[in-house]
Amino acid sequence: MADPELKLFDYDKAEIGEELGSYEYTLTQEMVDAFRASVDDSDAQYPTLGVKHDATAFAMVYDDQIGTVNAGNEVEFFNPPIVGKKISVKGRIADKYLRRDKPYIVIEATATDEDGRLLEKLSTYQLKKPDELGKKWHPEQK
Repeated sequence: MADPELKLFDYDKAEIGEELGSYEYTLTQEMVDAFRASVDDSDAQYPTLGVKHDATAFAMVYDDQIGTVNAGNEVEFFNPPIVGKKISVKGRIADKYLRRDKPYIVIEATATDEDGRLLEKLSTYQLKKPDELGKKWHPEQK
């Protein structure tokens, strides 16, 4: 059952520039250690990737009952996060478009720390009609 405070995602009603969820969290050493273990790199500098800022910001506003297919990600890193610092994340719908008659949205998340340092900008491209994916291999589904 949908959370009554979340809006049901409707591609046609979604607006470019629409603000999504904003939130804060404090980066802990445990978070850094878990990320480094998951990527098998004891010196990994950007554990914020493991938090999925974009998906979290979207899920704070929308109940997406249709689902999604991740069609790509772009991330820019500016400064490594510092353990113990509060990180603020702001999300928005940066774009939406049709490609080959299929609906896509671009979710953008920007993370800064409590000192105002820009940490990262993440853009995720999502196909908002995931049932289309299988048609490539199963044309009878058309």
